[in-house]
Amino acid sequence: MGKTKLSEKEKCQAGLLYDANYNQGLAEERNRCKDQCWLFNSCRPSEQEKRMDIMKGILGKTGSSFLIEQTFWCDYGYNIEIGENFYANHGCVILDAARVTFGDNVFIAPNCGFYTAGHPYSPDLRNQGLEYAKPISIGNNVWIGGNVTVLPGVTIGDNTIIGAGSVVTKDIPAGVVAVGNPCKVLREITEEEMERERRSVQ
Repeated sequence: MGKTKLSEKEKCQAGLLYDANYNQGLAEERNRCKDQCWLFNSCRPSEQEKRMDIMKGILGKTGSSFLIEQTFWCDYGYNIEIGENFYANHGCVILDAARVTFGDNVFIAPNCGFYTAGHPYSPDLRNQGLEYAKPISIGNNVWIGGNVTVLPGVTIGDNTIIGAGSVVTKDIPAGVVAVGNPCKVLREITEEEMERERRSVQ
């Protein structure tokens, strides 16, 4: 008995090369999602309830409390999960061919990108429209500075800060400040400095 042939979507979900550009079913899914993103981006900023309702229809899972500023774009939407008290500033782009998960209390500064999509080294395969997708995972209490790019397959641990302008190519552990291109751990965040900040607001 022959093997069952995987669909392009199944190949994508398995992390295999798949036809991202010329597969009609995937193209239609992206168009439906981008139409909803366009509706979201066309709302008045003051229409917060309407914006939230549209976003709940786009994303795969949301908390009860979140705020995403306009503009926002993603590919499919259903692969994105956000936790409680999620905030994304203007210009957030999430290419979610694979799953993208954000924990609770994640703050994202303007013009950040989260890209699960990658391309083959071979130009002939790229020219056929083939891609692969690897998931991205962001922990709880993470602050991501402006103009940060997070690449396929990256995990960022809880309580970490990613400095502005960083390009995150590899996993970043919990409880650190990490910066640069490529992004590297600068130092741990100490309990002493957090306590000093807490005392300053009392």
